[in-house]
Amino acid sequence: GERKPASLTENQFVLLHSDTEPKKTMLGRFREGKVAALRFGGVRPFGVKPRSVGQQFMQEALLLPAEEAPLAIIQGPAGTAKTFYALAAGLEQVLEAEERPYRKILVCRPNAQFDADIGLMRPIVDNLEILLDLEGKKKERRNEEELRGRIDYLFDTGIITAEAMNFMRGRSITDTWLVIDEAQNLTPRQVKGIVTRVGKGTKVVLLGDPAQIDHPLLDTRSNGLTYASARMKGSPLCVQLTMLPDECERSSLALDAAMRM
Repeated sequence: GERKPASLTENQFVLLHSDTEPKKTMLGRFREGKVAALRFGGVRPFGVKPRSVGQQFMQEALLLPAEEAPLAIIQGPAGTAKTFYALAAGLEQVLEAEERPYRKILVCRPNAQFDADIGLMRPIVDNLEILLDLEGKKKERRNEEELRGRIDYLFDTGIITAEAMNFMRGRSITDTWLVIDEAQNLTPRQVKGIVTRVGKGTKVVLLGDPAQIDHPLLDTRSNGLTYASARMKGSPLCVQLTMLPDECERSSLALDAAMRM
């Protein structure tokens, strides 16, 4: 007979192994008392192909529609392609999807004590360069100027906006793909301020690594990312996952250093 699932949380992602054929596995999500197969396994958001089980779960969390899962919380060390994937899924749904569920992509980073423009934008632009280059690979690699032009176009037309954190006060944000990058540098109060102000049709994607905090008053337990994760666990409206260090895409050095330092 069926084995009773270990105590699973609503929206928990699971990897099922067949009892009879050990090599057979299925990826699923626990919902309303049962495990359902992933819905977006075959999708390649903006041409990106998942390279690990973690990335398949991440893709599912991102592509579930806002009316079903308006909050996705994705934790994990640097190099696990969190920002990259969140931008790919956003571009796919803002530019490519037939029904265009979101009007625009809004990216926020809390640590905007850097020189506002450069510090805020650099990681976003770096990831966009890779994504747009991938998109161009079907033909030939885009040259620097062409890439620059494409990226400028996305910002100039408002398809992508990047803002510092304090812009959120008093605004209700509708029909937006809202990515909060480095969310471990938010206070619990800030994260509450964002998530409780989300308007209709917006999907909030909180990304970060609680082990990498740059905020003098926060630690691995008191930061907004950990707080949101703990409070929203079990909510039918929130999907969460933690990428593992061995899913690091950067290099064996980056992985080794992340583990040791």
